[in-house]
Amino acid sequence: MSEISTFTPQPMTFTDAAAGKARQLITEEENSELRLRVFVTGGGCSGFEYGFTFDEDLEDDDTRISNDGVELVVDSLSYQYLAGAVIDFREDLQGSRFVVTNPNATTTCGCGNSFAL
Repeated sequence: MSEISTFTPQPMTFTDAAAGKARQLITEEENSELRLRVFVTGGGCSGFEYGFTFDEDLEDDDTRISNDGVELVVDSLSYQYLAGAVIDFREDLQGSRFVVTNPNATTTCGCGNSFAL
């Protein structure tokens, strides 16, 4: 008898701090249709790089994660690299920024914006 295994991707976490900052920025833009989009591109000092933007458009393959009425969206290609990640917002000596804590990353650069698998 053979076993059938299924792959269930780990959910991403969109923290209260990230949702709150996104809400503040969306309010300042006066456009309630905006969503925070996180994505992965090739580049950076470690091979891949995280990016954030605000986007009105949704694609059919986007994953949507809501927190307190604010949506985080991730395209399917980026999601495979971000499954299980935590999307947060930090204010510290390095400045204020959205950050990704990614359990899939084997190495990261000093600034935390790029990673390798």
